[in-house]
Amino acid sequence: MKKRIVLPTVIAVFIVGLLFAACSKQRSSASTKELKGEITFWHSFSQGPRMEKIQKAAELFMAENPGVKITIQTFSWPDFYTKWTTGLASGNVPDMSTALPNHVPEMIDAGALIPMDTLIQRIGKDRFYPAPLTEMTLDDRIWAIPLYSHAQVMWYRKDLLKKYNLTVPQTWDEVYDAALKITEGEKGAVYGCSVPLGMNDMMATRYLNFYVRSCGETLLTADKKANLTSKAAIDGINYWIKMWKACSPKDSLNFNVLDQATLYYQGKNAFDFNSGFHIGGVKTNTPDLLNFIDCAPMPSLKKDDIKRGYETSNIPVVIWKKSKHPEICEAFIVFLYDTDRYIDFLLSVPVGMLPAFKDLSTNKTFHQDAVVAQFSNAFDVISNAVGTGTAIGMENGPCVEAGLLTTQRVIENMFHQIIVKGVDVHTAAESAEKKLNELFETVK
Repeated sequence: MKKRIVLPTVIAVFIVGLLFAACSKQRSSASTKELKGEITFWHSFSQGPRMEKIQKAAELFMAENPGVKITIQTFSWPDFYTKWTTGLASGNVPDMSTALPNHVPEMIDAGALIPMDTLIQRIGKDRFYPAPLTEMTLDDRIWAIPLYSHAQVMWYRKDLLKKYNLTVPQTWDEVYDAALKITEGEKGAVYGCSVPLGMNDMMATRYLNFYVRSCGETLLTADKKANLTSKAAIDGINYWIKMWKACSPKDSLNFNVLDQATLYYQGKNAFDFNSGFHIGGVKTNTPDLLNFIDCAPMPSLKKDDIKRGYETSNIPVVIWKKSKHPEICEAFIVFLYDTDRYIDFLLSVPVGMLPAFKDLSTNKTFHQDAVVAQFSNAFDVISNAVGTGTAIGMENGPCVEAGLLTTQRVIENMFHQIIVKGVDVHTAAESAEKKLNELFETVK
């Protein structure tokens, strides 16, 4: 009896095993199919080590896949926006690229991307922090894959606070008072707080957003209208104009993000609002100051107020619909996310690029890095900001209006109208608000 039962079972198991092996072989053959073709990768890694890491990764990938050629082109964020928006009409867009979160809804609206759901599942959807995926989801599809995160926080100089007997400011009024004291005391050697208002970048929008968000409001309302004339917005405009007049170099009227950051890198700005990239910048430019910088949570309107003006950037990678070789793009992205390779990339800018994967929160290789260990406080402050902030205008979810808010330089022009041409604050704010709302109507 036993033998009659066991024998068929063994045979069945054997047959199933053969079938499984055959299927496995087929899957293996499919997964190892030789990649052939050329792709173009546009990215924003215009500074130092991370650009080198990406180039090295591309070279390694091409060595493993001799039939593949990856051409990399690097653009600053403003140039990138101009390049892809003008390139849509001519088809001059890449196969894959990095993007700013606010760019993604515009790209989706233009029908320029392919969805990334399958690729994300392949890498492991549960590995990713949920917030970035939500930010990149429209119509129940995920259109971009998070590469890293960072957030804007308040950076300060510990040595200057000590020199002038100041504590770390907690409110916007305290930031102004401390910045003014340092500006007057340093007599031009160091500015208390530079205010970047250049017309070729989104920095004025960013700074106004810090203040307005700390008041519990947003520059883009839930019904997708511009908010520049509320009390919070008007107060914010007046605050930054006052700071620019008293504590900022006057040429910051034309500063872009790199101009602003460099001022802090060189030790010429006491307070700045930026991400963990400041650590690497100071290390490169004025390494003697590295022990004297740190960051704190974004200021609030009043002490002990829980509302903060955090801006989070979850920087994604996208694959463009025009690509003739999306399979190469996907394979290269998987290659980039190899744990050791990915950690190596993140540590090219320690604390500047926070991981997209939850499982790296306890990774020893990552956390034992000397810079990450030294700036553990900064890591914690920025991590908290990443967890609670959003991209500008995306507080109520991704939308095209958020992209227009940050790319059309309407708020930057508003500040120039007030400072350069002497236009009344309320008049300039009303005009800018109307202009933005007219732009928003064009995408409805």
